[in-house]
Amino acid sequence: MSKTSFKPGNMIYPLPAVMVSCGDIDSDSNILTVAWTGTICTNPPMAYISVRPERHSYDMIKNSGEFVINLTNEQLIKATDFCGVRSGRDVDKWKECRLTKAKADTVKCPLIDEAPVNIECKVKEIRELGSHHMFIADVTAVHADDKYMDANNSFHLNDSNLLAYSHGAYFELGRQLGTFGYSVRKKKTDRKKKHK
Repeated sequence: MSKTSFKPGNMIYPLPAVMVSCGDIDSDSNILTVAWTGTICTNPPMAYISVRPERHSYDMIKNSGEFVINLTNEQLIKATDFCGVRSGRDVDKWKECRLTKAKADTVKCPLIDEAPVNIECKVKEIRELGSHHMFIADVTAVHADDKYMDANNSFHLNDSNLLAYSHGAYFELGRQLGTFGYSVRKKKTDRKKKHK
C-alpha cells in the first residue's frame, strides 16, 4: 500500500462537534464550538475541552471553573458552525442562532435547550499545552431530551442524528455496523436444528 507522509499534526478524525456554553445564565454567557473534546475517565466521570486562550470564552471558563458540553445534531448544524466562526465579543450567539438558555443543576452556565444532551462540567485542572489549553473537568450532571427516551426509560442517543467533524466538514453519523463486543460474542445456535 502506498502512503503519503505529512509533517506531524492531528489527523484523528472524526470528532464530536459540540457547542460549549459558559458564563452565567443571569448575566454574561457565550457559546463556542469545540471539536477538541472527549471522555477522560468513566469513574469518576470526567471530560475535557481544549480552547485557545485568545477565544472570548476562555476567560469565562477559566474564571468560573464551569462549562457545559452540548451535543449537536442535524437541527443544530448552522448554529454549530456559526458559534465556531463568530466571536461572542461581536455578537450575541444565543440571539443570532435562536437558541434557548435553560437552567443547569450544578453550574451557573446555561444549557442549550435545543441540544439532545447537555453535560455539566466543573474544571478540575487547566493544562497549558501550547496553542490550546486543556480544561480537565468533572462531569457533575447530564440532561437528555425526553424525545429520545422509550417507554422502558432507555435512552436512544443514536436516534438524535449526532454531528461529527472530520477534516473541515460536518457529517451526521451513518448506519450502524456493529455493537460493543459483537466481535467476540458467541453466536446463538438453533436448538431445534441441534436436536434433529
